[in-house]
Amino acid sequence: MCIVVLRGAECCYIDVGNHFRLMRKLLLGTMAVLISMLCHQQVSAQNKVFIEDPLFENLQEGDKGAILITHFGTTHDDTRAVTLDAINKAVKERHPNLEVREAYTSRIIIKRLKDNKGIIKLNPTEALQQLHNEGYTHVLVISTSITNGVEVTSVIREVAHLPFNFKKIRVATPLLFHEADYEKLIKLITADSQPDVATIWVGHGTYDVATAQYAMLDHMLMLSGHPNVIIGCVEGYPYYEQALQRLKATGLKKVVLRPLMIVAGEHAKEDIAEDWKENLTKAGFEVELRLEGLGELPELQQILNDKIDFYSQYRRLLIGEKKKVYEVTGEKMHADD
Repeated sequence: MCIVVLRGAECCYIDVGNHFRLMRKLLLGTMAVLISMLCHQQVSAQNKVFIEDPLFENLQEGDKGAILITHFGTTHDDTRAVTLDAINKAVKERHPNLEVREAYTSRIIIKRLKDNKGIIKLNPTEALQQLHNEGYTHVLVISTSITNGVEVTSVIREVAHLPFNFKKIRVATPLLFHEADYEKLIKLITADSQPDVATIWVGHGTYDVATAQYAMLDHMLMLSGHPNVIIGCVEGYPYYEQALQRLKATGLKKVVLRPLMIVAGEHAKEDIAEDWKENLTKAGFEVELRLEGLGELPELQQILNDKIDFYSQYRRLLIGEKKKVYEVTGEKMHADD
């Protein structure tokens, strides 16, 4: 809203000539009204500014709404049925009036499924093209990625470079993004923890900046009174060595290994069930495996559905939009901004 108005304002300054002062007064008056409306609409959510902007309400005749769930994907049929398929089903049940589709972001998994099993999975661009061809006009894209890493970045880029347009398309944040997201996940993964047993949740991990999200989760677990619940990663920090150091500090000898992954696929069955278990056993710990993927848990499915509901009603106010407002007001829109 503000960007469009200010672009128009730049044109007015060029065109008005001798009427500059009059136009400036009119412009500032208009901006004051618009900014007042914008600030009235904003809501404080997880220390960020959001704008109330319903995506699926008041659709016009001919408009159609859809949700696209993007998964990394898996070639393991058993875990796919109880995780990714279960998530899709939960979203469909919660949003019966919207079309719900899925896409896989891993091109390797897409190819292997097609070549080895004859299973066809679309990538995000293909799935969005299909929705566009079928007349869908309003789309919410949500990823089941845990961190805001390369897979989420890839989806955002694909959406930004679509060779066609929707009336509205919005990309929600992944499972972990705002501080409140961590608090929700901590509540989930500590629900059945026991004081005399340690639990190590092993994530996939990443070698880019998103690995800090795993460390933040581990740090928040310690500060929230759960020193016996530990985060480690197969790839990236905190590594096995850091998780082992945390485990030894607890003084506990019993440990449960669980995947901090939506799908308990290859990494869970090989890296966790074999390498991590073997290493911990050799280190003198009594190890129990629980290889359920997070996607199996109804509580996780509810978190994703709640995120869909929120982003169906609100959108993040982008920094470029906020800067345009600051240029006029010179004031922050929110105390935590």
